[in-house]
Amino acid sequence: AELPGFSVQVNLSAAEIKRLADRIIAKSKETYDAVAAVPLDKVNFANAIAPLAELDAQQFPLVQACVLPRMVSPSEDICRASAEAEKRLDSHFLLCRQREDVYRVVKAFTERGERIGPEATRFVQYLVREFERNGAKLTQTKKKEMEKLKSLIDDLNLKYIQNMNDFTKFLLLSEEELAGMPLEFLKDLEETDGKRKVLLTGYYVTPILEHCKVGSTRKQIAVAYGQKGGNQNVAILEKLVQIRHRLARLLGYSNYSDFAIEPRMPMTSRKVLEFLEEMSEQLSDLANRELTVLKELKMKEEGDAQFGMEDLLYYMKRGEQHKVDLDIGEIKRYFPVKLVISGMLKMFQDLFALRFEEIKDVEVWHDTVRLFSVWDASSSDLLGYFFLDIFSREGKYDHTCVVALQNGCMCSNGSRKVFRLQSYYLNVRKSLMGIQHCCGSPKL
Repeated sequence: AELPGFSVQVNLSAAEIKRLADRIIAKSKETYDAVAAVPLDKVNFANAIAPLAELDAQQFPLVQACVLPRMVSPSEDICRASAEAEKRLDSHFLLCRQREDVYRVVKAFTERGERIGPEATRFVQYLVREFERNGAKLTQTKKKEMEKLKSLIDDLNLKYIQNMNDFTKFLLLSEEELAGMPLEFLKDLEETDGKRKVLLTGYYVTPILEHCKVGSTRKQIAVAYGQKGGNQNVAILEKLVQIRHRLARLLGYSNYSDFAIEPRMPMTSRKVLEFLEEMSEQLSDLANRELTVLKELKMKEEGDAQFGMEDLLYYMKRGEQHKVDLDIGEIKRYFPVKLVISGMLKMFQDLFALRFEEIKDVEVWHDTVRLFSVWDASSSDLLGYFFLDIFSREGKYDHTCVVALQNGCMCSNGSRKVFRLQSYYLNVRKSLMGIQHCCGSPKL
């Protein structure tokens, strides 16, 4: 059945993704061409800004429909098509933000002083900033240099990611070396020559760093995981730092940090450093006291051994258990996934005066994915939808995250499009009885 306000396509084929990306690019070019054709002395909100705002609002869910499969689809062909579409779309949108003819029209509008609302004002400021961050104010010579630097950055980023993806190293560990790991975890590991094969992905690394009692195993895992990409990626990072700095200086920024932070709340790297220094002053004593407790726990459990970063997650868990005298492994038996999810949803409903309704028999990208509608409990207005994709699986993005799939906005006819669609991703082991942790990359 058709769902009110639901416009995202979540299960496109590889061919459909390509065709949709083609349509997005064609419509975008058509709109930008139309704005560029507006005479500078006749610029107004309706012919210069509104078309770009409408374009962003209309195309956001379409773009997300193209790029979502890369994160979630079990099909390699669809993932590949999605990644290719994302690359094409990113390249196209970058070219759009580099168009001098459109920039001149937008700047002409800002100089006219036409009175507009706060949301429209914010959008115009965003447009100007995006054009200028992409070199709109540079000379042709500097623009060519900027494009060369950006191309180098893109190539290096791609090589870095490719090196990470091509990393196939694994460790063979005995059950003694994996002491402390739940039986369900061990069952997930392939057995080879009497040992367990541990792939160096966040899905396996994080639980070992949290639960393995053997310090040498934790260190072995942490070191191997930290070497993903090897010396090749170290060299790439060194080049990236230099090239990004050159790009930032070319665009008029003191450093790349200022360039990257400008669109965000702090706006300057100085503000970030001030915040970090302030937090450090306030928390250093507390952090040192807590670290001392963790070191003492390690001394009791493993003897006179140096405390390393690989010990942090494990002894934080041990510290929690010691503090409250609870066996987390025992407790989780009483918190199966179904119970925890329903409890969490109820808490959110009560806290924010919402009502969630699960929608059955709807097309999703995997049979474990669930879709809910969100209603205002008081007015019974439909507010939006969300997907819940909580179980880890092959090919799925291995971090915990929230992805917006459909935006809410004010339409040109004055009505407000209130429906918002988001997708929530966890990576819970389906084999475990309870939610013990959400797998992602460990913080080393």
